[in-house]
Amino acid sequence: MGRLGRSSIYHKLASNASNNPPSKVYVNIETMKELKDKLEELEKRLAAVEKKTDREALQREIRELEAETMKSDFWADVKNAQSVMQQVSDRRGELTSFEKLEEGISTLKQLLSLSSEDSNDLDIAGELSKIENDLTEAENRLFLSGKFDPGAAFLSIHAGQGGVEAMDWAAMLARMYTRYAEKKNWTISLVDESTGEEAGIKSATLEIKGHYAYGFLKKESGTHRLVRQSPFNADALRQTSFALVEVLPVIDNKNEINLDEADLEWDMYKSSGPGGQNVQKVATAVRVKHLPTGITVTAQSERSQHQNKENALKVLTAKLYQLEEVKRAENEKEMKNWSPTASWGTQIRSYVLHPYKLVKDVRTDVEVGDAEAVLNGNLDIFIEAGIRL
Repeated sequence: MGRLGRSSIYHKLASNASNNPPSKVYVNIETMKELKDKLEELEKRLAAVEKKTDREALQREIRELEAETMKSDFWADVKNAQSVMQQVSDRRGELTSFEKLEEGISTLKQLLSLSSEDSNDLDIAGELSKIENDLTEAENRLFLSGKFDPGAAFLSIHAGQGGVEAMDWAAMLARMYTRYAEKKNWTISLVDESTGEEAGIKSATLEIKGHYAYGFLKKESGTHRLVRQSPFNADALRQTSFALVEVLPVIDNKNEINLDEADLEWDMYKSSGPGGQNVQKVATAVRVKHLPTGITVTAQSERSQHQNKENALKVLTAKLYQLEEVKRAENEKEMKNWSPTASWGTQIRSYVLHPYKLVKDVRTDVEVGDAEAVLNGNLDIFIEAGIRL
């Protein structure tokens, strides 16, 4: 699947993003005793994480996956082979992260034992901060035990009512999540995009690939509210805009949802999105409707109709799986007419840019005054609080 195209609105907005990691809270340490106390605290936290982590099971899973890669017909199914190789890489990385934490703490203990009491070693404080960030990441993974948490995610954004204001806000959100994913070194691909006539986007779907991408992003689903002075109004009036974020797991196992071809209605049309002149001349874009539920999915970012069809089926599978999960959770409710708009009443976060600047998550009560940093992808504090709910 192709990377985000240059003509994508929010890719242009994100093109000047720096490669610097998101801002972190550094340990404010002035004495050697505080350094040692902090290190002791991190050592206890690591021990607690390791106690809850079955390393033997992780090693066994790696061995089983590696054995699969040794089969003579392993590369006969290229996509499955790539998926298995990614799983091996992810699980090895998880094991290595523990080894690096243990080694880092051991090294700092030795350095502290050799340092003088009068030393104010900023390098040690910086290393402690790095270890704490890595440890927090490992702690967060303990909260992500869902079936699809370790895998990739589809993230869709839909502009609410309000015309160009809402469409511009939807584009700002897409840019925000693009930057967050880039800072996590995840891969972002555009599946579908419907641009606004004047500015912004009506809707867009991104596929975000990375270790625990779905687990970290799933709590971002819901309504996001923006309050600002309108850049589209000559009087710069205060404007409130809404956009819906929907996060779904990427499901590679076709056995999870059985799709009957007789239940699918296909429509092929010329793409209006990125991809070059070819997509404008040939009917490469696809729309598929699942007749029993009425769920409709479009895909048009690829130059190949076959690839767009495959992408549309992947998103449809994710939506149908989510629908089944909702049915299981609320089996007494009629879900036949389910659609993403059913969640519009669920506001999860407000972004205020005027008359003051504040981003507040209404579920966790986490507040950040630096709204610009948040819109630039510094979402860690909200993501971490969300997964620990």
